[in-house]
Amino acid sequence: MRRKSESFEGSNFVTASSFEGGIKFSSLMVPPPAAWMALLLVLCFANRPEHKGSRPLFVDITERAGVGFCHHNGGFGKKFLPETMGSGCAFFDYNNDGWVDLFLVNSTDWPNHWSGPQLCRLYRNNRDGTFTDVSRDTELELELYGMGVAVGDYDNDGWDDLYVSGLGGGRLFRNEAGRFRDLTQKSGIRSKGFGTSCAWIDFDRDGRLDLFLCNYAKWSEETDKSCSYDQVHKSYCSPADYPPDSPQLFRNLGNGTFADVSKPTGIYSSDCKALGVVVLDYNRDGWPDIFVANDTTPHKLFRNNQNGTFTEVALDTSVALDGNGKTRAGMGVDFADYDRSGYASLVIGNFSSEMLSLYHNTRGAFFVDRADTVGIAKDSFYRLTFGCLFFDYDLDGWEDILTANGHIMDDIHEYDSKLTYAQPALLFHNQGDGKFTAMPSESAPDLFIPMVGRGLASADIDNDGDLDVLISQNNGAPRLLRNDCDLSNHWLQVATVGTRSNRNGYGALLLLKAGKSTQTKRVKSSSSYCSQSQSQVVFGLGRDARVDLLEVQWPNGLKEEYRGLQADQRIVLTEGRGWMKRP
Repeated sequence: MRRKSESFEGSNFVTASSFEGGIKFSSLMVPPPAAWMALLLVLCFANRPEHKGSRPLFVDITERAGVGFCHHNGGFGKKFLPETMGSGCAFFDYNNDGWVDLFLVNSTDWPNHWSGPQLCRLYRNNRDGTFTDVSRDTELELELYGMGVAVGDYDNDGWDDLYVSGLGGGRLFRNEAGRFRDLTQKSGIRSKGFGTSCAWIDFDRDGRLDLFLCNYAKWSEETDKSCSYDQVHKSYCSPADYPPDSPQLFRNLGNGTFADVSKPTGIYSSDCKALGVVVLDYNRDGWPDIFVANDTTPHKLFRNNQNGTFTEVALDTSVALDGNGKTRAGMGVDFADYDRSGYASLVIGNFSSEMLSLYHNTRGAFFVDRADTVGIAKDSFYRLTFGCLFFDYDLDGWEDILTANGHIMDDIHEYDSKLTYAQPALLFHNQGDGKFTAMPSESAPDLFIPMVGRGLASADIDNDGDLDVLISQNNGAPRLLRNDCDLSNHWLQVATVGTRSNRNGYGALLLLKAGKSTQTKRVKSSSSYCSQSQSQVVFGLGRDARVDLLEVQWPNGLKEEYRGLQADQRIVLTEGRGWMKRP
């Protein structure tokens, strides 16, 4: 959303909020019949997504922004499983200049089939709608078969660090005032599996970020199997053809090193094929829990026992399987309080013919998949969804859903005419009544151009108050989409700085009241598929130009309140020290 009178100068804090009420008829000077007709029209169209005029909601600015990255999966005809997966992306402010930068994970060639360097890329935000590749200057020109990325200040020095996961192990990079140093060996983080999504979490609330790693199936070039759909040509095998693996949890020891505590904490689970992870507090007890989306094996929900251990409760809370008691091909995952119940629900991307899952949280007791009843099942039936994201794209105060889609088989159309390799994204508008409506292709033509979508993240790249989008593509170019909604809705963007809690404030609960609406949001680490959105929280306020109450509950338990905040500004909350406005 860009207002002509606004400047792009300032910080990169976004917010989203809601508008409850509607049109007031008391001021309309019309005769009674006309008033009734106006009321009927409002009732007829009240639940339809608002899209005024021909201006698209999102515009592709990838090329003009200078983002020249192209993902490379290394495929050369052998149809190796990792080639189907693609990689993720991240938004974060690596140089602390108040503008969000972007990072794209790359894969590489297989041994004896090298075609040239295939590198991950970091792009610095130039504050004018363009980006500059600074990978070499920041020492982030890394080459690995990369998959996921997690952003977090693990040493609490005020500079966000990076962990990049991948096949055969990942890499830890410490941010040293805008330059990165590979400290993987020194850190003690050891992972030799097929690493996918990863997330920072302060699971023991000691103020230091720990690291959670998803591992996919046990695959190697030596153990690769031969699969064929037509009994003639080799096809990509299913993950069901390979053994599962366990996720890992590494505890931050506070001296630059980590210890693998997967087994003593209860995280070790040898039956996982993990692709997505989110850190959430599903039962509102103030301690971070972990949800893992698995591909063809039951999902996992690790409840924090508040003593340094976890209990796996996915089956007990009805989130392990679908409504028929079967597993699905879970890919990406995100959470949000989409219905303003105060509790975080889950959206999960699945395989084609499986539809999206939307597990509604019933006050921390159990989950119910309401994808069909809320209106997101039908349109997602033929989509194979990797990245999925809750975000309030129109700043009306209700969390919408965006998905990145694309099949794993490049020849799938030859076997099923209803399916395609490249697929359009899906954007579901939250109507505010527990239902979603799929936005039509003409509302955002650039967004809905088919691509082999994988990673998905959102951030306010131009500091205009709304959330823009980055979608990564398997073996192709990403798509950077600027949000051009012009609804004049208000917003508040909130950044958190922990002092006793972890410096990022990951896990902090924000409660906002404006007018008649109440919203709750968490400060998140990673989500979607192998990706991370900006950490600043965006509240959409709709027509409310003032925030009556903003309450923050920090991970260490401290609660603070702020009243009478003006809308349309970026603020920073510092634990125990109050708030300040970002310019």
